[in-house]
Amino acid sequence: MDPTCPSECIYNLIPSDLKEPPQPPRYISIFKATVKDDMQKAKTAMKTMGPAKVEVPSPKDFLKKHSKEKTLPPKKKFDRNVPKKPAVPLRTDHPVMGIQSEKNFINTNAADVIMGVAKKPKPIYVDKRTGDKHDVEPSGLVPKYINKKDYGVTPEYICKRNEEIKKAQEEYDRYIQENLKKAAMKRLSDEEREAVLQGLKKNWEEVHKEFQSLSVFIDSIPKKIRKQRLEEEMKQLEHDIGVIEKHKIIYIANK
Repeated sequence: MDPTCPSECIYNLIPSDLKEPPQPPRYISIFKATVKDDMQKAKTAMKTMGPAKVEVPSPKDFLKKHSKEKTLPPKKKFDRNVPKKPAVPLRTDHPVMGIQSEKNFINTNAADVIMGVAKKPKPIYVDKRTGDKHDVEPSGLVPKYINKKDYGVTPEYICKRNEEIKKAQEEYDRYIQENLKKAAMKRLSDEEREAVLQGLKKNWEEVHKEFQSLSVFIDSIPKKIRKQRLEEEMKQLEHDIGVIEKHKIIYIANK
């Protein structure tokens, strides 16, 4: 019987030898140890609040007395032979007063104005009808750059660059000439190039005249073949004329 309950308590009717049913065993995974080892391997040394091991300060490095106080500069030796500064004036000393100048400043200023050169007005220009004034010199209206000594003269660095380009072109032409001589190539002179060009133009005019003399109606196969042949000849002549006119220097192979 429970001594805390009265005699008429309903709990006294329950047999005291009643036992609680046994609880089933708790489930434990067979991979618990493996997962724990993997977590320990993946954890870095600095993943906690700071390094894993901190160097402990030495007991001898304790804060000593007056260690943070400012030190005075070294004491200098006093030299009595150093020249002294001028003495402070006495209280009874008074400055010199009553000195007056006999210069007439009014007449002097008037003479300076009369004899001086008149001040030239600053050049300005007005760009609006409301009277907005601006300086002429920084506006670009004054032709000051064209009056310079080096205006219109080619700069020295450009002349030097042009000489280098010319020299490089001459070396390249010399190299091409040597290679062409080795390859048995001949350069076409200006007279020969002009003669070839005029001959091509004359041939084109003849072919064009023959093309213009064709009949209006092309109703037979021979006429179609002739027209196609004339068009191909004119096209080839136009291509050759364009090539010769475009290139001033032409090389041909020696037979």
